[in-house]
Amino acid sequence: MKEELEHLITEGINEKSKYIDRVPIAEKLRIINEEDKKIAYAVEKEIPRIENAILLTLSSLKKGGKVLYVGAGTSGRLGVVDASEIYPTFGEKKSFKAIMAGGEKAFLTPIEDAEDKEEFAAEELKKAGLNAIDTVIGITASGRTPFVLSALREAKNIGASTVAISNVPNPKVAMFADVSIEVVTGPEVLTGSTRMKAGTAQKMVLNMISTVTMIEMGRVYKNFMTDLVVTNRKLAERAIKMIQIATGIDYERAKELFEVSGRSPRIAIYMAITGSTKDKAKRKLEKAGGKLYKALGEGQ
Repeated sequence: MKEELEHLITEGINEKSKYIDRVPIAEKLRIINEEDKKIAYAVEKEIPRIENAILLTLSSLKKGGKVLYVGAGTSGRLGVVDASEIYPTFGEKKSFKAIMAGGEKAFLTPIEDAEDKEEFAAEELKKAGLNAIDTVIGITASGRTPFVLSALREAKNIGASTVAISNVPNPKVAMFADVSIEVVTGPEVLTGSTRMKAGTAQKMVLNMISTVTMIEMGRVYKNFMTDLVVTNRKLAERAIKMIQIATGIDYERAKELFEVSGRSPRIAIYMAITGSTKDKAKRKLEKAGGKLYKALGEGQ
């Protein structure tokens, strides 16, 4: 373990922040900001592999499967955050789920030794209903977290697709991953504090995977979240405004169609543009695989 940590780039000493404890606050912030600027470029290098990961998640969802994020500590919490936002953003309840070492209690209370308990990974996957049509995405800054390694190994044994997201080159998890996304963000501003650059990079990659997957599943029209779940007045107004902008109709007509459609902006937009009924809109959208632009005969 000691030797492994010594050779991990995420555990290295960052020369730029070596004396961050004794410089003015503004300089501390500049150091952090300069390091953060490197993250997007590191993610950019991995776009081909992120695309390959999305092809796997799409394949799973089109077969009726799901995407399971697995992680520990910060990485696990990032998986929980991303998975929990899929329903309110895209109206999809079952597609993305998260498994965190230590269970729900670890969401808010650190249970740092949970990452070493690899024997629990298979049990958690079983509870989540893992099967061969699913995709498991393991998230680990070091690329060697035992809980994540065990989960990916179990997923491979079952025949599920596997993706690893890590922040080191040639991570251990790659041996169990169909796609290994390696966003090398380098030494942290605070030595070993992977909640910083590594965590930010992981969040960016998860955003890309889930967002593009949902776009490809027809949950977006142009750049509108047409399947957002309306649970309060603010979101209702956002949905009505969306219908207005997408169709050019006035507020009162947009509000009327919003209600008639069952509070579905996607259906309301189709109804506004085509003059069709709610039932016809549903049929057309289903035939177009949920993609509104295809149902309307727009673009490709």
